[in-house]
Amino acid sequence: MRRLTIIVAAADGARLYAAIEAAMAAAALGHGARLFLQGEAAALLRLPIGFAGDAARRGAGLPDLAQMIEEAAAMDVELIACQSGLALTGLTADAMAPQARAGGLVGLFADIGPDDRLLVY
Repeated sequence: MRRLTIIVAAADGARLYAAIEAAMAAAALGHGARLFLQGEAAALLRLPIGFAGDAARRGAGLPDLAQMIEEAAAMDVELIACQSGLALTGLTADAMAPQARAGGLVGLFADIGPDDRLLVY
């Protein structure tokens, strides 16, 4: 099965939100999807989940970042936090979104198949 892997390479909530939207679109089309939050981007998974754009999104009737993470997980979108990023930002597993797991770039790339697509946000 074709799968979309998205690397979020900056600690920017709007980028993560857009990446989740893309992953959810791929999942809705029957493709596998996963997000890898690299480096400082891992901090976006710190509980409570949120970013500056949440109020505007809720005001427009859209889900906030926490809701998007929950909906993505319900669609089997994988959420992986960079192990180095966790160390860099002081984020521990118990303080991270429960939908996420820790992982590394080597494991991520080792698991990319010939039909997979890779995007970087």
